[in-house]
Order: sequence, then C-alpha cells, then structure tokens
Amino acid sequence: MPLALARKYRPKSFAAVAVQTHVSATLKGAIARGRVAHGYLFCGPRGTGKTTLARVLAMALNCERRAERMDGEPCGECASCRRVWSGSVSLDVVEIDAASNRGVDDARELRERAMYAPSGDTQYKVYIVDEAHMLTREAWNALLKVLEEPPPRVVFVFATTEPQKIAQSAAPVLSRLQRFDLKRIGLSDIRDRLRDVLAQEGVPADDDALAMIARAADGSMRDALSLADQVLALGDVAAVTADRVRDALGLVPEDTYLEFLALLAERRARDVFPAVERLADAGIDFGTFLAGLTDLIRSQLAVVLGGDGHDLSERARAVVVSYKDTWAAGDLLRMLNAITELEPRFRKSSQQQLLLETLLVRCALLDRAVSLEEVLRELDAPGGAAGAPPLAGTPVPAGRETRTAARGAGSDAASSAVSGVAREAAGARPHPDVAVPVRVAREPAPPAAPAGGPATKLDAEGLAARWPAIIERVRRNRQSSILAAALQQSEPELGTDAASVTVRLAERNEILLRAIETGRSDLLNAVRSEWPAVVRVDVALPGGGAASGPPKRLTAEAVKAEQVASLRRRDPVLGAAIDALDLELLD
Repeated sequence: MPLALARKYRPKSFAAVAVQTHVSATLKGAIARGRVAHGYLFCGPRGTGKTTLARVLAMALNCERRAERMDGEPCGECASCRRVWSGSVSLDVVEIDAASNRGVDDARELRERAMYAPSGDTQYKVYIVDEAHMLTREAWNALLKVLEEPPPRVVFVFATTEPQKIAQSAAPVLSRLQRFDLKRIGLSDIRDRLRDVLAQEGVPADDDALAMIARAADGSMRDALSLADQVLALGDVAAVTADRVRDALGLVPEDTYLEFLALLAERRARDVFPAVERLADAGIDFGTFLAGLTDLIRSQLAVVLGGDGHDLSERARAVVVSYKDTWAAGDLLRMLNAITELEPRFRKSSQQQLLLETLLVRCALLDRAVSLEEVLRELDAPGGAAGAPPLAGTPVPAGRETRTAARGAGSDAASSAVSGVAREAAGARPHPDVAVPVRVAREPAPPAAPAGGPATKLDAEGLAARWPAIIERVRRNRQSSILAAALQQSEPELGTDAASVTVRLAERNEILLRAIETGRSDLLNAVRSEWPAVVRVDVALPGGGAASGPPKRLTAEAVKAEQVASLRRRDPVLGAAIDALDLELLD
C-alpha cells in the first residue's frame, strides 16, 4: 500500500526541515559538539515540524554512522535511522501520545522505564511525548524529578501546540527544558515544497492551484501535503489545476468572490440577496465564503495602498487592480472591521445567511470617506458658501446631507464645525460602518450686535446689563447648573485691570464659593463670549475680602449648616421657627 505524501516525504535530516532553520541548526550543532540537553520543548502550530524534528533528533543521536559524520546530521539510511523515521518499534526511541496517556500512572511508568540504560554504549534513549499539554498537573509533578536529574544518555522531547497550558499547570517544568518555538510556514515555502513533491511524483501543477492548496493549508506543511494527496486521489490526474483543486477540496469558485467584490464596488445592495441565495443553493459553507471574501478585501486594501497583489491569481489581480481607484483605504478598513466584529457571533449563529446578507448590504451602502485635506480645502475655498455642490467624488444621497456652518474665522462655532467635519472625515463616528457625506457651508459674518447684544468695550454698566445673559449661557451647560445658581447670588464688578472680571459673593457661603471656584473656566468662557479680551475671572468675598486659595473641604454637616444659615438670613420668621421648634433641615 503506498504511503501518504505527508509520510512518504517526511524529512530525514535537519537540513530538509522547511523554514525551521533556527531550531534545526541549533540541534545539529548540539549533536556535533556533544552538548545535547536532557530535555526539549517544541512549541508551534500544527503541521510545522515538531514531531519531525524530534524524530530527526532521535535518528541523529542513534545513527550507526554518527562517528563518521561530524556535522550532526543522521545518515537516514542505516537500520536505526529507517526504524525511527518509519515509526517502527525501537528499544531506544519511544513515542508517547499524551492525549491518551495523560495520567499520573502513565507518568510514573515512563519515569521507571527511563531508569533503564540504552541498548548500546553509544546509543541514547529518546522519549518523544506528543500533545504534551494534555498531561495533568499530577503527571508533570511525577516527571519533575527525572526531568531535573535524568539518567545518563536519556533525552526527553515534548511537543505541544499550546505551551501556555503547560505554563499554567506545570510552570517549574519549563525551567528544566530547552524551549524552541516553531514558526508558521509561509505560502511561498509551502508552494515550493508542493512543487518539488509533485515533480517527484511526476505530476505537473499550475501555480494558481499550488497557491490555493497553500492558502487552504493555513501554515501547515502536513496539511498541505494531505490536501495535495486528496487532489491526486480525484480520479486520473494529468495535472493539478485550479479547477481540480476546487472540485477536490470543495472550495468556492474564484468567480464567485469576484462577483461579490464587483457588487460591493458598484454599490448594488439590491443584488445581495439573490447572490447569497445562489450560495445557499450551491451548498457553499457561509463561514468558508466569508473567510475567502475577507482575504480578497484584504488584497484589495493592499493594492489600494500600493501593493501588487502577488498572492492572487492573474485574473483576480487584474480585477482588483481595476478597482484600485474605486475604493479608499478607510472604506476597506471599515469593511474589514465590520467583518471581524461579526465573526465571533457568526460562527455560533443559527442564522448565518441573514448575518451574511446584512453584512454585505452594510458594506454595499457604505458611503465613501472624505479626506480631511478635502474638507479643509472646501472650507478655505472662496465658493464654499451654503448651497455649494458637494465635495468632488463624494456621493450625496437624497435627504442624507449634513450641513455644518462656520460662523466667522477664529470663533468657537467655526472651531467646532471644523473639528466636527474632521471627525466625520476621519471616520470617528458612533457607527463607523455608515459615514454620512459632509457638505461644508460658510455663512456670512453676522452684523454688529444692536443694543443689548455683545458689547465691544468692557465697562461696569455693560457688565451689569449683560450679567443675566452670561448666567443664562452658563445655565445651558447642564454640568454648570449649580454654578448658575451661585452666580445669581453674586454681583459682577470690573477687575483690577481691563482684562479681568471680579465676582463678589453676596454672603460668605462655602457652597457658593466652591461652585464658582470649580466652575471658573466655564464662567470665563461665558464672559469671553461677550468680551473676548477678558482673560481672567476672580472671586471676592463680601466686605472687600478676596477668596485666596481653594475653599476648604466640605462635609455633609457643613453643607446643611450653610443652607440653614442662608434660610435664616432670607426669612427671619423661618429662623425664629427653627429656634423655637428645634426644626431640622431634611432636604
């Protein structure tokens, strides 16, 4: 019976292990220099060579020609190497599956077997423990002593895809082992390996077909060889083509992804539902489709940012490049963000078709982002008046315009308008998946205020006349309602210079003083709306004293006492009733 490709082409030397040169070079050097450790931990994703490296290490340590080879590589041809490579029974190399031998009794048996000497004077006893993260805490504790002080010429090799579980259940073990982290295998390395293997099998292969298998393998060389085996098993194979790979692996046709990309680029939201219905009729897995569409949108983003889309087929690359000027990078980023937010729910949902349809409709209706430079240019343009046409390249659906008026250069209203437009252009919105197009309008400067409007020169008469308007402006700020109440019980005065205003309290009241002190910045803003030249607001106590430093810390009792004292001063009758009836202020 022929071997599977993953077994038939398993590497027989350190040099043949793809990508993991940082591990293989270290192990080979340790064997050549006689500095082999007693324990190793190989970590990494599945199919990246953990067990293969462990077997090659065991082959090199027990190779019958080790004395002849000074480079640390196994010969791969002697009886010992062939036995280890094929996984046959060996006295000196023992492979253990920790998933089914995970208990403390299994660990004790392993510890007892490790006490026996190897079969020869130059041999090593090598124990390869796969899926090591499945061992229980008690099993690790049973192995702890033998890992710290193992018998001579005994080597333990642990392989795991989840080293964090070992750190949680057996942290002391990690300090007894040399840890090597294996890398995911890149698409180009997988394609090169597949091309070599298929060439040895005498089967030609298209580059697009190899790329599809490499993407489906998701960084695992073993999975890539297994998928290639699956393609070769599909009848008589004269060549490995993209169509044959799709048929064998049940992949979504490339034309389907390009159809949906065109649907999103042309904003044809009405076509989403029949297109998804065709996916359902074809029996396509929605999760697989969404993953493939995400990869295509990612490639579109790379091309928009200046990439070449080298990981795409020629046809897909041509389509993606043709849409380069259709998309903005911010639009594609928001699409990818919407997909990543949906994915956790999508996998568990029983309504995947509905979720996919709503996602695609959102992406198709996604209004294009406006760059901040365009907004600022529109603000500075002479024709940037109300009713001007929208920004170039910015679609404005009926009833969806947002006009932002800038009332004079340098004013607070203009600043807020520019910052609001900037937030729109940068996509900083409560709902980032829908960006409403922005039309910037500039209103003419308001005429000079009549009597009772904003004063041009600060004087005592104007300050007294405008004080109620200042209090009302403060009151409109919901966070400054207490400040407004305190200002109603104060009198405004001209400050010591032309750039300051003094607020004098009508009575010595810690509550009022604290309210004005903490809201001083809000009060200053309100005053400057009338007299922009004012730069400072001071607070003064009745009788000519100035409020220096922050007010003392208030307690609930002090606040109640101040309120009672204020009531007494306002209404002597109420004060007499408090004394006569021993009344207490509740609220």
